[in-house]
Amino acid sequence: MKKSRGRTGRKRKRKHLQDFLDGVNCSHKLEYIKLKKWLKDRGFKDNNLRPAEFWGTGRGLMTTKALQAGDLIISLPERCLLTTSTVLSSCLGGYIGKWKPPVSPLMALCTFLIAEKHAGEKSPWKPYLDVLPKTYTCPVCLDRDVLNLLPEPLRKKAQEQRMMIHELFISSQAFFSSLQPLFAENTGTIFNYSALEWAWCTVNTRTIYMKHPQRECFSLEPDVYALAPYLDLLNHSPNVQVKAAFNKQTRSYEIWTNSQCRKYEEVFICYGPHDNQRLLLEYGFVAMDNPHSSVYVPSDTLLKYFSPLDKQRKANLSILKDHDFLENLTFGWDGPSWRLLTALKLLCLGADEFACWRRTLLGDVVSARNEQQAWNIAAKICHFLIEDTQHVLLQISQWKRNKENLKKHLALVEMLRSEELKILQKSAEILCTLNMATA
Repeated sequence: MKKSRGRTGRKRKRKHLQDFLDGVNCSHKLEYIKLKKWLKDRGFKDNNLRPAEFWGTGRGLMTTKALQAGDLIISLPERCLLTTSTVLSSCLGGYIGKWKPPVSPLMALCTFLIAEKHAGEKSPWKPYLDVLPKTYTCPVCLDRDVLNLLPEPLRKKAQEQRMMIHELFISSQAFFSSLQPLFAENTGTIFNYSALEWAWCTVNTRTIYMKHPQRECFSLEPDVYALAPYLDLLNHSPNVQVKAAFNKQTRSYEIWTNSQCRKYEEVFICYGPHDNQRLLLEYGFVAMDNPHSSVYVPSDTLLKYFSPLDKQRKANLSILKDHDFLENLTFGWDGPSWRLLTALKLLCLGADEFACWRRTLLGDVVSARNEQQAWNIAAKICHFLIEDTQHVLLQISQWKRNKENLKKHLALVEMLRSEELKILQKSAEILCTLNMATA
């Protein structure tokens, strides 16, 4: 008897540890119970997915049965989806229909989310709104000091996004005011900037692609958004493949897996072959060991290795600009990209080689000297970016000790920069090997 209990105790201990490694089931939490009941009332049939907290990814969905390639992960009925049709059938519909110039589909969804969140208990969408994030970690929401720690290309895109939201907010003031008859409170306090930022991030990070017919009451921007309660708890992995689409026969949005998944493991889907800068910009997270990740070389970093006094530099730059070779120059896990090396080779053309610029852009070898010089400068740029990344990581570690309120955001930028450091160090090894081989 004692031995038997001992074995059972050890089994329980192992099971508890396994639970922690796989994920802690959260389906008993009130907000998920309410969400599942709400979905069931709208025709969603409970399947094998359970909400859980995972050590590596946070909140996600685990499967209670093993999944094989070709299995249906989830089928969410049309009635559960939040689209512009949902918005138009609400009390906002009449106001949107009359407003000129027409609002965009994106703005309609943002307005609906803000209005429903404000309605609180009275909102039929409350069970869904209650499980949405209260805050987001997208770069548009980052503190300005943290934003400055991002790599330059990402920082520029984040600033452009922030400017776009600001312009959206300013240009929507009159439309928000037109909704005043629907609210007891002043619309200015309901539809404030932070409310719009939250709604915009909700739509940007959580919608699935679903094409809707063009309607006259909306502007000409594509109407391709749908918020998918419960389904949007599925996290991204670059290492899985899925098939996702709206099934017109079943009137449901379906996701089918092309990968295997063991029982009680987290179920992943793939948002696309995105690098980490794109994942952080659009979704507010970073994927570790992401095979699609790259480190972008800003054009001013590229040009610091070529003298401004060089008479040919201006002509070379003009060619690169005309042929779109000053953007998306990267280092990856396999070293400098073809685009980066091509741009460097063109900038390294001697006066006697300039006539060969077309051949260079096509990838032809112009001369051994040109090739060697391009590789050498690639190595210098790589080492410069390594030093810059290490400097930022040191700054982050100091700030994490002193700026408690920024810890979560700093940890995210640290993950991005650490991953980029790994890529640059790998690229430096490849360049060192190549330079030794051709020396």
